[in-house]
Amino acid sequence: MIRHAEAQWSGSLIEGKGHVKTETGALNSPYGYRSRFEGGGETNPEELLGAAHAACFTMALSALLGRAGHPPKSITTTAAVHLNRAGEGFAIDTIELETTGEVPGIDAAAFDKLAHDAKAGCPVSKALAGVNIQLKTNFK
Repeated sequence: MIRHAEAQWSGSLIEGKGHVKTETGALNSPYGYRSRFEGGGETNPEELLGAAHAACFTMALSALLGRAGHPPKSITTTAAVHLNRAGEGFAIDTIELETTGEVPGIDAAAFDKLAHDAKAGCPVSKALAGVNIQLKTNFK
């Protein structure tokens, strides 16, 4: 599988404007300096990375739970992506995943173990191997 996305930028870093979109059309959004560093209504690379990581991890966890004979009733995952100064520039140094699962037939310890296995096996986690990825689990 090969998936495609496109980003376009016009102008200087601070005053310029960009646009990002996916081949499916599910995402078609402006982005800019202010949305990245000051907040705002547009998207930014860290938000997109967090969404991708949370989605991938959640699917991986669902797969592991299903294979263990306990398909989840629900799983919700958030990702907090930390963009911090690093020397002259910036770096994403930490991603905090927090997942909550409602899974009949298992206990919190089994859920926690499978969640950590999913974090290790998720393709996005693997792609981000240079980032400190932390995981907190909650079990209903």
